[in-house]
Amino acid sequence: MKDLRTHLFLAVLVLASTPVSGVLPRPQQQTDSGDVFSLGEEFQFLAVGVHSTPMLQNAFDRYRAIIFQRRKPDGAAPALSTITGCDVNVTSDVQVKTLTTDESYELHVRAPRLFVRAATVFGALYALETFSQLVRSDLSIDGTVITDKPRFAYRGTMIDTSRHFYPVTSIKMHIDAMAYAKMNVLHWHIVDEISFPYESVVLPQMSLDGAFSPKHVYSIAAIREIVEYAMLRGVRVIPEFDTPGHVSRGWGSLGVLTQCYDVKTGAPTNFGALNPTLNQTYAVLSTLLAEVRDVFAPEAYIHVGGDEVPKECWQSNPQIASWLHEHPSVKDFAGLETYFEQRLLALLKAQGSSYIVWQEIFDNGVEILPDTVIEVWKGGHGGDQWLWQTEMAKVTGAGFKSVLSAPYYLNYIAYGADWINYYSIEPANFTGGAAAESNGLIAGLEACFWSEYIDATNLASRAWPRAAAVAERAWSAETVTNLTDAERRLHEWRCMLLTRGINAEPIGTCSVNAQRVGGPTLQQWCQYQVPGYGGYCAEEWDPVYSAPWDR
Repeated sequence: MKDLRTHLFLAVLVLASTPVSGVLPRPQQQTDSGDVFSLGEEFQFLAVGVHSTPMLQNAFDRYRAIIFQRRKPDGAAPALSTITGCDVNVTSDVQVKTLTTDESYELHVRAPRLFVRAATVFGALYALETFSQLVRSDLSIDGTVITDKPRFAYRGTMIDTSRHFYPVTSIKMHIDAMAYAKMNVLHWHIVDEISFPYESVVLPQMSLDGAFSPKHVYSIAAIREIVEYAMLRGVRVIPEFDTPGHVSRGWGSLGVLTQCYDVKTGAPTNFGALNPTLNQTYAVLSTLLAEVRDVFAPEAYIHVGGDEVPKECWQSNPQIASWLHEHPSVKDFAGLETYFEQRLLALLKAQGSSYIVWQEIFDNGVEILPDTVIEVWKGGHGGDQWLWQTEMAKVTGAGFKSVLSAPYYLNYIAYGADWINYYSIEPANFTGGAAAESNGLIAGLEACFWSEYIDATNLASRAWPRAAAVAERAWSAETVTNLTDAERRLHEWRCMLLTRGINAEPIGTCSVNAQRVGGPTLQQWCQYQVPGYGGYCAEEWDPVYSAPWDR
């Protein structure tokens, strides 16, 4: 028994001497002082300088609640120097996030007060998140200086509310987890051919015809609530209205769908993609997208899809064939797609919107504007799992900004620690990748959650902590690849999510993790069940616990 206690003490001592708790994503630069401090119960945040904003004050309230919830000083701990507060200096008044926003920060953990310096309020938000992860359950914290910034500007997740509807609270929970992982873009695939839950005011018939039910809609007020909630946490919300394909429910009464015909009999069958030859199509799109631009403001980007267009329906339609005959400058159906996309993007540009499209627009040779962002989604799984590298080389080689999601389809699940697969993907590992990253042509990464088998009951557990592996790849330096270190920090981070009200799934048992990547040290921690390393959490998931959604 004495030997067991000795080994357990040594294991705990090893953990206590670790420079700091495992921040996720790992910061760019960190220097530890060797000091240990304690947070006083009187601890308060204070904005210093001239740029104190409601967003910053909201973050102060939120993080004080997060840091002190379920935490209390350990009466048996030795007396430590007390930290009584944190001074936060934001040096600019930037309030809207773009692909060029400075998200860097410095965090100085010292007594009697911490100090944060950031160029924008968004950098300050990330500093507060880092600080919150450094604080132990007994309110002790190691002295350190962290200088940090993201590797990529776009660090996103995609949710799909067409195939299954997510309540607003579920989306808010997902945004919370994104903020804890320093992810900053929610790509909201809000509608598709399955359902149209966007409740338009200017075109109300779309949701009346297209939603699953009158209850399964997102009102403009609800969307604005989500956008504001996300913005306070440094998360942009980019809506996707996929066109000209992936349209059906919600569009039928507007007279803009293409009538398809049986090529053998000539009989009409179903309706397909939007009809690109009708002026009414562009009038509807102009009306709808102008409203979307306003509802999702201040976000400038709209994702307009462009994938999987069923051109065979266009080819079967005699009215479209006649139109092509009358417009010889549009030579074929590929040209017809170019015609549609050019009119659509010009329409968006005139409304002041920026645009993202799926890679087919580029692959099909559509002549698009040079400021178009291309999302690469093909070639990340199965037998073609490395084709994304060729695609990224082509897209960035042509001078387009890109978002890489192909190897990050996290709606796919597999037995075992599949987070390692996502963590191990190096996004700049393609011909010309280093130059593309240097020139800002890799905007960032996106973890996708298509919802054929996901709804509000399992979104959190399907997404987290697996998406945090993508978050670290998008934030941390290219050299941060150690799986043992990542495993430890990811487990800690998952346990943290549980205390914050998010039912993230476990990443495995300690013995399995140790055998795979841990080595003897982790095996020793498993043997003596040191909290945070034994495959369990000090505080397990309590489904009655309320997350600080409304703080």
